[in-house]
Amino acid sequence: MTALLEVRNVSRFFGGVTANLDVSFSVDQGVVLGLIGPNGAGKTTLFNCITGFYPPSRGEIFFEGQRINGFPPDKVCRLGMARTWQKVRPLAKLTVLDNTVVGALCHTNSVPEARQIALEQLRVVGLEKRANVLAGGLPIGERKKLELARVMATKPRMILLDEVMGGLNARESEEIIGLILDVKKRGLTQVVIEHDMKAIVRTCDRIVVLNSGEKLAEGSPQQIVNDPRVMAAYLGDSGGAKA
Repeated sequence: MTALLEVRNVSRFFGGVTANLDVSFSVDQGVVLGLIGPNGAGKTTLFNCITGFYPPSRGEIFFEGQRINGFPPDKVCRLGMARTWQKVRPLAKLTVLDNTVVGALCHTNSVPEARQIALEQLRVVGLEKRANVLAGGLPIGERKKLELARVMATKPRMILLDEVMGGLNARESEEIIGLILDVKKRGLTQVVIEHDMKAIVRTCDRIVVLNSGEKLAEGSPQQIVNDPRVMAAYLGDSGGAKA
């Protein structure tokens, strides 16, 4: 079976700074892959390369067997790959529904159809009763849910979640974990950057560990939490609770 996403020896340089160096991994359909590592490990830079915001300095990225190096983000999204951002910035003066419609318009030119898609995804994340609220007034937990609804509205084959639980309390994080697992049941492939190791272990089938821009380890959650290289890199600094 051909992997849905293949990252082959991807490097990204900013002048003399190496953000990623020869990173390789693949993601099969329906899998939840965790991408973890200490701050500055190059996780978000790699997301930016995969989704077209930065071209790789070298290496190749394939999505559904198609080489997508240099594709702009809107084309990558139309191909079926959507992402969230660490810092959630909804269109503050638009309603929750209209924010989600913007995502759906990636998939269709019909506004009525986009509204139906958007409402469906708001129901999935539990925001249907907030549809007519201005997005700028949402608390952080609901903003994170809106971000997830918006990427789901693009009808993706794969979503990349960049610290979707960042800044949330325990109850809000638990709700997001539930959504990730629900999305997994629907067969949607996910790549998740997250600092909460317990959440990563609960949600992910496999984990890739980055350290100083390079791939340090890859394996099942159990293999990763027991890997002495991973422990030495950063888990020991926080008692194993963070990544």
